Amino acid sequence: MHNLAIALHLKGYNVSGSDDEIFDPAKSRLKKYGLMPKTIGWNTEKITEDLDAVILGMHARKDNPELLKAQELGLKIYSFPEFLYEQSKEKIRIVIGGSHGKTSITAMILHVLKENNIACDYMIGAQLEGFEVMVKLTDEAHYMVLEGDEYLTSPIDPRPKFHVYKPDIALINGIAWDHINVFPTFSTYVEQFRIFVEQITPNGRLIYYSGDEEVNRVAQNDRLDLLSIPYGIPEHTIEDGITSIVFKEKAYPLRVFGKHNLQNISGARTVCGCMGISNEKFLTAIQSFAGASKRLELVAQSDHTAVYKDFAHAPSKLQATVKAVKEQFPNRTLVACMELHTFSSLTQEFLNEYKGAFDAADTAIVYFNPHTIAHKKLPEITVEMVKEAFARKDIEVFNDSQKLQEYLLGKSWKDANLLLMSSGNFDGLDEGDFAKKVI
Repeated sequence: MHNLAIALHLKGYNVSGSDDEIFDPAKSRLKKYGLMPKTIGWNTEKITEDLDAVILGMHARKDNPELLKAQELGLKIYSFPEFLYEQSKEKIRIVIGGSHGKTSITAMILHVLKENNIACDYMIGAQLEGFEVMVKLTDEAHYMVLEGDEYLTSPIDPRPKFHVYKPDIALINGIAWDHINVFPTFSTYVEQFRIFVEQITPNGRLIYYSGDEEVNRVAQNDRLDLLSIPYGIPEHTIEDGITSIVFKEKAYPLRVFGKHNLQNISGARTVCGCMGISNEKFLTAIQSFAGASKRLELVAQSDHTAVYKDFAHAPSKLQATVKAVKEQFPNRTLVACMELHTFSSLTQEFLNEYKGAFDAADTAIVYFNPHTIAHKKLPEITVEMVKEAFARKDIEVFNDSQKLQEYLLGKSWKDANLLLMSSGNFDGLDEGDFAKKVI
């Protein structure tokens, strides 16, 4: 939301906002552009008939006093995705969907477009190197690239966000059950992707990963007007810790690695091809792509140790990330540590989905905070439940962050890598400082 406020400010809009708490980086960025609210909290006096529109964030509540006032006055109320659609109705909309990889694919597309001096508007869910903010809106750009999240639109609109965008070019990178608090069954979750395909504009394009059986089934739709374009894992080599894509007998060395990133690159290349960018231009540009924030991000390294952090939390993401690091450094011991932090991951019924996710790691560690479970008003889970769900006898499970850190710092890190995976931060762990201690 703060990125959208900045984008509208830069476009010349008069923007104001409110929240009950504002933290960095939002706080610093809002201050930089003179958009930081003078007071924290909600003030119904700020909601007047002079406003052209109110944009509602997903985490606002239905009884938010400013929302109630806006409804009382009959003001135009948009959700975050609805407003992005309004701003892009006259553009070619490219929407990147899937249970995993959508942030990385969106980031790759934006990186290549920038390297080739092609202007575009965008919305992405992570900070990118070379991009100050995560939302850009202009009148001039011909394209709008949108990360298509399947989570809910707003507290007053239960549609998945990616149902709102009506893409001209849509991509689905993978389907693996997530957000069980909203989609209680896998079939309900898959249905959202079928609806997403139905929302593609007439004579649009559907780009999909052919290596996912569920994606293949969704792609086999009844829309005769759609051009369906599959993609897979590109030809590649791994030498001396460097992954290269091979195209027409030429190697293009990458800064990122792992089959999931190769899959993501292939999807991004297919999208960029639809935008007129040749394979050679794409591959030349993607060589300098260093990844999106917290997507297999290198925190620190020495000659014999590397520490990575990743946003991975769903079982499929966890499995792909662990496997990628092990394959990239086959001669190093891999210590993989993940935090159960999301609503789904902390739900007993969903825990069993993690079976086998840690198979590629030499040492597997899981952390969870009982206070987080209580805060989310979920039933208690135990260390024994976690061990049983992951189905690995030697797994280490912690529910005390300090003890976890002591355990990790007590290990030998010669010829070993550490992978930290969480949508949180292991209860205040400073990854940068911790990584320096490890190496």
